[in-house]
Amino acid sequence: MEENKYKKLFQITEKLHSSLDVNTLLGELFVILQEVYPDFSYYLLLSQDTHSHNDLPIIDLDYDSENMTAIHAYVSGNIQFENSIVDNHAILYAPLKGGQGVYGVLQIIAPNTPHFPDHEIEFITLLARCAGSALENAQLYQQSRRAIADLQLINETSHRLNSNLRLTETMTFMSEQIKTSFDAEEVGFFLFSHDQVKVKVLSGSTPFFFTKQARSYIDYIKEKIQKGSGPLFIGDLNLANITSFHSIMAVPMIQRQKLKGFSIIMHQIPYFFSFETFKLLQSLLHHSSLALTNSLLREELEKLVITDHLTKLHSRKFLDEKIQRSMKKDEEGTFILIDIDNFKEINDTYGHQIGDEVLIQLANLIKRIIHGRDIGARWGGEELAIYLPMVPLNTGIALAKSLVEKVSESTNPPITVSCGVSYWNKERLDSYQYLFKRADEALYIAKETGKNKVIIQGDNITVS
Repeated sequence: MEENKYKKLFQITEKLHSSLDVNTLLGELFVILQEVYPDFSYYLLLSQDTHSHNDLPIIDLDYDSENMTAIHAYVSGNIQFENSIVDNHAILYAPLKGGQGVYGVLQIIAPNTPHFPDHEIEFITLLARCAGSALENAQLYQQSRRAIADLQLINETSHRLNSNLRLTETMTFMSEQIKTSFDAEEVGFFLFSHDQVKVKVLSGSTPFFFTKQARSYIDYIKEKIQKGSGPLFIGDLNLANITSFHSIMAVPMIQRQKLKGFSIIMHQIPYFFSFETFKLLQSLLHHSSLALTNSLLREELEKLVITDHLTKLHSRKFLDEKIQRSMKKDEEGTFILIDIDNFKEINDTYGHQIGDEVLIQLANLIKRIIHGRDIGARWGGEELAIYLPMVPLNTGIALAKSLVEKVSESTNPPITVSCGVSYWNKERLDSYQYLFKRADEALYIAKETGKNKVIIQGDNITVS
């Protein structure tokens, strides 16, 4: 019988080592135990188990467990015994030991005996070692495959991000990568303002982060990140009046040792993300930070190129390009050239700083009255301009009149402006240069005939 049992052990060893899948291996172990010890009961206590075994007698091995005998077997790596005279059964705890550590404890219960049978101890010890070695091999194999997959994810993401994507494309790609790779429900990217007080939700974040419901999560993470908490790994978040998302991972985005923003990844199920996932996320964002920074810097540079530094309106070059493009693809458009009346007197009376402030006030008024595709620009000096694509002449005149009326009320010291309005449509041959020339001539007439008025393109009609 002993000889047959050890022959069986050899077959068991071959069988356990033939699989590199943890779930399959553990299933085989319980089949073997059922064959060899049909009258015994058994449980497997596993440490750091990330698998689901609803159909197997497997429980987590917790360090705060009341079963100190099992803990001792795990820590010492030696077989432990427990006897119950009252229940008349004996328990053996055999550590599943591999070459690099102990992976769990096999609990075997022998009924109707006060002491565990001596002749079974050696066999169970060998069986546990065999199972421990097979489990170690399977886990190492799966870890290596996961490491390879993680490296491929990081490499592919870094390669894609370094292909000069724009910021929105970069963030959208990152969001999709994280949702796919981490099974995340919500992914958000946030950029701090220059004073570190406010955060802007970047395009590419999932829609949830643009809602009011997301503010509590964003503000909570923002406060933690600003306090220097570093990356955050929260298994079960519980905030007042917030119950939707429990699993949270957040990673700060740092550029040249300065906090620029952060990312948030969320799931509704508590403890959904593993710590391995958290480490992968940090690595992914670390390797992607250069591409993200480059996208931010590139867009900041582009914004500087197309924006007047004083008024924050668009530059003339940008406006020129937009008008020429509009005249090729749109049906019509209205152009308004604006000049501050007696601007030299303002500079001479109040100083150039006040003159700059007046320009800024006028620019802010223009920003308030235009919308959609409309473009406000600094034309040069005290001249500003508005272009209204796909807007008929009457609408453009009404906007110019409104601007002239509101200027004196919205500026301090109060100023007035003169406007020249020109218009084009597809029905007649026209050009960008001629569109500007007509508006410039109309503006000249407005200045020469009393100022503080609107003149339409070369027909010498005073509108206000």
